Amino acid sequence: MPKDSDQPSNGEDKQTDSKDTGGSADKTEDPEALVQKRMRRNTPSPHRITPQSSPPVCVSVEELMETAKGVTNMALAHEIVLNGNFQVKPPEPAEGSLEKRVKDIMHKAFWDSLEAQMKQDPPLYDHAIKLVGEIKETLLSFLVPTQGRLRGQIEEALDLSLIQQQAENGALDIGRVAQFIIGMMGAFCAPCRDEDVKKLHDITDTVPLLKAIFSVLDKMKIDMANFAVRSIRPQLLQHSVEYERKKFQEFLDKQPNALDFTRKWLEDSAYILRNRQEKSEVAGAAAGPSSLQPLTVHNHAYLCLLKWDHSAVPFPETLLMDQVRFQEMQVELEQLTTVASVLLIVYNSAGEAISGLPGLMDHLKSTVRVLLAERHTPSFNAEEAFATIGERMCAELEECLSKHAFSPFSCDRQSALKGQIAAVKCPDNPILKLIDSRIQTYLLAFLEFSPHKSPVALPGGLAPISKELEDIAIRLGRLVNFNKLVYSPFYQDLLQDILTDEENATVET
Repeated sequence: MPKDSDQPSNGEDKQTDSKDTGGSADKTEDPEALVQKRMRRNTPSPHRITPQSSPPVCVSVEELMETAKGVTNMALAHEIVLNGNFQVKPPEPAEGSLEKRVKDIMHKAFWDSLEAQMKQDPPLYDHAIKLVGEIKETLLSFLVPTQGRLRGQIEEALDLSLIQQQAENGALDIGRVAQFIIGMMGAFCAPCRDEDVKKLHDITDTVPLLKAIFSVLDKMKIDMANFAVRSIRPQLLQHSVEYERKKFQEFLDKQPNALDFTRKWLEDSAYILRNRQEKSEVAGAAAGPSSLQPLTVHNHAYLCLLKWDHSAVPFPETLLMDQVRFQEMQVELEQLTTVASVLLIVYNSAGEAISGLPGLMDHLKSTVRVLLAERHTPSFNAEEAFATIGERMCAELEECLSKHAFSPFSCDRQSALKGQIAAVKCPDNPILKLIDSRIQTYLLAFLEFSPHKSPVALPGGLAPISKELEDIAIRLGRLVNFNKLVYSPFYQDLLQDILTDEENATVET
């Protein structure tokens, strides 16, 4: 392929109502915490799943393997569509692993054997010719059907039968063959590989040269794969919704219970909202019972995924391909909630003295984020980390107040500030819960946003994390919208059944 500047540079049973023995507890506990308990208690074992609405279907191993292949292809297409930075990367075993050691030993043995053959008198070219054949196939794989002239050149210059005859007659010029290969590589490679190809001309020994050629060809394969990914992304965007829906339907046909966890996820969301609604009615905040809307239940369900217990509760089947993305956002939101809580405490403590000082908010935010960077690692000590944050915040405030000629913090105020910051490590901390509630309100408004509505307003106390929060909201919105498009027929049926059951249960009670 001629060099082109466009090439890459590189089932669940229905829950009991308040008439059951656990009903009174359900009315007093926090709905989200209650649902977490119910999810653990009622989640079926993944090792003994039975269909609830469809009879068992007997399928062959071949059918299951073909279905699994389809799901794998669907996952790959899904990743390419949603991840704008998706790239194919070379498989590299971990440094120091058994796989890495075995690979290194095998490679060394192969190249040592080739070196020994080339040093014989006369040289033995059997292995070298096989390598030339592999190189030839790789070069041909870079071509498109319209490049017949280049294909002919490669077939002629790397005719293995002719090369074998030349080797047997002592007339093989392996250097000439290598220079032709390097020339072709220079024509096919991406601009970022020009320097790597150029260095090949400086290698004179046959074995190191062949080794280097294979190394550069491996990089070129990755470049071409990523070029192909970028090329097919527009087409995938056009057809991915229908493609993923079709593939999931094929999987559902083979596994009739493949929506059990999705149903439970939506049921729990409806349960939480109904519980809140009943509390509002008891408190007199609502005139009377009102029916839940499918869209409200659905959007709330997506927010529940940002507080998911991934180690104990199975993830909804329709979102399995995005579970890692939700986990990443969940970790980010936990950190942002803590950062915003700490900063709210700091600014409330210092008051007008530091309000509006340029750069101070970003500096304090950066300091807190650094000290919380290892929060989700086994070695993280929350008590020590929050004590350090308290010390650092007091030191920063003392320096800032002194610099602007304000009265320094007294020892009592510093102790109070440190105590308030240390309390943020507890999940039930009122300030932490307040910030979390405001973040949830913001994200929900983002999911419900439409061009006909006013822009989503940022709740108070979230200004320090506004940019990061907006980035998460955009990513979440993109993910949710795509998921709704793909699985809308399934969601509509499930939500209709769930809400009908909810309404019937409300009427009965």
